[in-house]
Amino acid sequence: MAELRVPDVRLRRSYLAAVAELAAEGCGAPGDRSGTARQIRTWSGIWESEEGFTTFVEELRAESDSRRARAHGLVTSTTWWWVEGEEYLGRIALRHYLNDELLEVAGHIGYEVRPSARRRGNATAMLAALLPLARLVGIDAVLITCDVTNVASRKVIEANGGTLEDERHGKLRFWIPRAPVPGASTGVCYDLPAASCLFQRAPALERRPPSPLIERPGGP
Repeated sequence: MAELRVPDVRLRRSYLAAVAELAAEGCGAPGDRSGTARQIRTWSGIWESEEGFTTFVEELRAESDSRRARAHGLVTSTTWWWVEGEEYLGRIALRHYLNDELLEVAGHIGYEVRPSARRRGNATAMLAALLPLARLVGIDAVLITCDVTNVASRKVIEANGGTLEDERHGKLRFWIPRAPVPGASTGVCYDLPAASCLFQRAPALERRPPSPLIERPGGP
C-alpha cells in the first residue's frame, strides 16, 4: 500500500528512474517552472552518485526550515514522496503560506506522479493523505490549482473536495474550504501529534496563523 514518506536516500534508484521518465516527457525543458524541472536543472550530473543524492535529499528536507535562506519567490515548504514498498511513485509538496504569486497561480500544494504510475489513483490518494497535514502548519483552507487543459488533475482536486473559484493566468483555482478532519471521508487515519514525524525535524518549523486574505476563500 502506498504511503507518504519523507525523502529517503534509499530510494535513489527508483527516484532517478522516475526522473528519467519525466524528462522523456519534456520535464526540465526551458520555461518549465515545476519543482521537478528545477531539480533536474540543478542536480543533473550530481544526484547520480550516492554522495550527490544524499546531498540532494538533505537539501530537499531542509526546505521545511523557516530559518533557511531561499530564492526570491520561494516560501517554506515540505515535500513528501509517495512510495509503495521501495518504489517511488510521485511527490507532493505543501507550501506553508502563500505570497502574491502563489495566491494567483500556484496555491499551497504541488504534486506529480511518475508516468508509469499514472491512472492508478495515486494522485487522488496522495492528495487525500496530504490534506490533513496542512493543519500542522496552521492552514485552514487549502488553495490548489491546475492548468485549464489538465482534465485529470481537475478530477483529482474535485475528488478531494475542491471547489472552483475562478481562472487566472491559464490556471483553475480551487479551494478546499477546510482541510478534512483526519480520517474523515479520505480513508486515511492520522494521529496528528504522531503525524508530525512526517515533517523534516526542524526546530523552527514555520506555523503561521490562517490569514483571511490568503488562506481562506471569500476573504476581503
